[in-house]
Amino acid sequence: METKLKAVRLVLQEKVSELREQLSKSSQLSAALQGLYVENAQLMKALQVTEQRQKHAENKNFQLEDKVSALTKLLRDIVPAALAT
Repeated sequence: METKLKAVRLVLQEKVSELREQLSKSSQLSAALQGLYVENAQLMKALQVTEQRQKHAENKNFQLEDKVSALTKLLRDIVPAALAT
């Protein structure tokens, strides 16, 4: 009976050790996962800022293209008149 009790205790100790090891690994994975969530949030914010900057740059580019087009039209109208005089 004592031999069986010792065997059961050894098995239980092994299981406790395994569970502690799994808990340790789980804690490490949880910490790593939390770090990834934080990093992802930072990257999403950076992406949002980058997209806003790109949109602003595109709007600025369209405005400049409109100005260039208007100036080109103005020059087409002015240059022949200036050369005729």
